[in-house]
Order: sequence, then C-alpha cells, then structure tokens
Amino acid sequence: MVKDGKIVIYWLFTGCFLIFIMILVGGITRLTHSGLSISNYNLISGTIPPLNNEEWQEAFDLYKQFPEYQKINYHFTLSDFKTIFFWEWLHRFIGRFIGIVFILPFAYFLIQKKLTKITIKKCLILLSLGAFQGSLGWYMVKSGLINRPDVSHYRLAAHLLTAFLTCAYSFWVALDLIYPQKNQAIPELRNILRVTLFILILQIIWGAFVAGLDAGFIHNSWPFMSDGKLVHETVYIEQQPVLKNFIEGKSGVQFIHRYLAYAVVGLIVFIGFKSKSINTTGHQALGIQSLIVLVILQFVLGVFTLLLAVPLWLGIAHQVVAFLLLGAVTFTLHRFSK
Repeated sequence: MVKDGKIVIYWLFTGCFLIFIMILVGGITRLTHSGLSISNYNLISGTIPPLNNEEWQEAFDLYKQFPEYQKINYHFTLSDFKTIFFWEWLHRFIGRFIGIVFILPFAYFLIQKKLTKITIKKCLILLSLGAFQGSLGWYMVKSGLINRPDVSHYRLAAHLLTAFLTCAYSFWVALDLIYPQKNQAIPELRNILRVTLFILILQIIWGAFVAGLDAGFIHNSWPFMSDGKLVHETVYIEQQPVLKNFIEGKSGVQFIHRYLAYAVVGLIVFIGFKSKSINTTGHQALGIQSLIVLVILQFVLGVFTLLLAVPLWLGIAHQVVAFLLLGAVTFTLHRFSK
C-alpha cells in the first residue's frame, strides 16, 4: 500500500489554499470593520446565517448591546448591519470548512493506513495549530465586546500569525512528501534564510499591530515619517515607558514596521548576491528568484498602501503578497535544508 502518496499532498495543498482564502477574507473583514458584527459564538448553529427578517432583527438587536454599535455605529440601519455581518459570517464559515477539510480526510487516511508515522505526527501538529487558531479568533473578538469597541491588537496579531504559520507548516509537510530525498544542504544560505524567516515573522506581527491600531492612517508619507525628517522627536513618544510606544503607540508601531521592511528587503537582496557565487540547483535558484520578485512587490505595495492611507484593495493586496512571501521563504529554506 502506497503511503504519503499524491492524494495526501493534494489534501495538504487544499488546506493551504483554504487558509489563503481565509486570510484574504479575514483582511477584508478587518479593513471593513466587520469583525465585531457577530457578538456570540455557536460552533454548529452559527454556520447558518439569519434566514428571515425576524432572525435578522434578533441578530441586530444583539449587536446593539455592545460598544461598537453604542459608540461608533449607532447610526446603522439593518441594511448596514447585514453588510458587515456577511464578512464576519463568511470568515467564520471558511474556518469551519477548513476544520472539516482537515479532520475528515485525516480520519480516512488513518483508517486506510495511507500515512507514515512521521506524517501522522506532523498532521497532528497541524490539527492542533488549526484548533488553536480558531479558538484565538473568538478570543480576539471577545476583546472588543467589553469596553473598547475594537479588538486587542495583540490578539489580532496572534490570530493572524497562527494562520500564517499553520499554512507555512502545512506547505513544509507537503514539500517533505514531494521531495523525500535529502537535499545537498548549503549552511551559509540556510542560516541566512532562517534569520530572514524570523525577521519576516516579526514583520507580520508588527503588520498586525499596524492593522489593529489603525496605524496606517497616520504619517502617510515616504521615506520620511513627518516634517521632512526621518523620525520627528514627537512622532512616537506618546506614552511612558518609551519602549511601550513601539508595541502600543501608533507612531512607534508604524516605525518598527517600516524598518523591519528594510531589513527583510536587505536580507533577501543579500541572499540573491550570495547565491551567485554558489552552485545552486534549479529549485534553489527558483526559490531565490521568487523571493526577490515578491519582496520588491511587497515593499512597493507597502509604500503605496501608506501613501494612499490604506485603500481596501491595496491593504488586501499587501496582506496577500505577505502570505506569498512567507510561502516563498518556506519553499526556499526547505530546498536549502537537509
């Protein structure tokens, strides 16, 4: 019996694609301020949206009990509510669907003995990551239902990062099955790629901080943050202690996000130059080329997203390319590792 065959690889790639769709819809949900429209969580019954006027009015009345409606959206009609409800419902629906797509085939593969022991262990890690990511979603929403009509940017970052890492790990497991033979590892580039992956993860975290704090709507200039200076002394010193500004202050968070972007670009350009003096395989060269193209595209998107004060389509494009860049780093690191 064939174990870890093509059907398992297709299953893992399907999971990656669905997570990509969920991140895309999640970005729209955040940028349209739809995330607090569903004020409760019902795992099964919540799958079906309101089907008649009475159910819609019930859901709207529940929304009215929470701070977002009372402090911000008090002018909303039922029609306005339906728009924001749709995006949050769709985001949750895709999350539930991903759970089914992971769990049912996994159970089938176990019964049919189509997985090796090492792949079973990796898949259990994937399922745990998926379950954790789903619970973080509701934990995030709860933070906006108490006093402040907005979710915690820390919880938003945890929710987004777990989705990115779940997809990256699923992709890595699929690559293990596609390329079962050992690589000719190149420690120099592998180690730089590891550092790049770490910095990119930090960049994703601070990107979520920027989104969670709406920090993209200030300092809409580049390359200077304000007053024609790289950093004006009053830009980010908003609270004490000073370091708190870089994780909770809008200016400080945007400052870190900007300079992490320079670090990611610099590292990938360095990898490109370094690889020219090394005999790389076709897949390794492809990985490096994709990194260079995607990091340049991502940097340009980031600049225009800032200059234009985060229009919806650019904000989504910026997040999508961040997802693709993480996938490219994962692929390239896999090809340079044993």
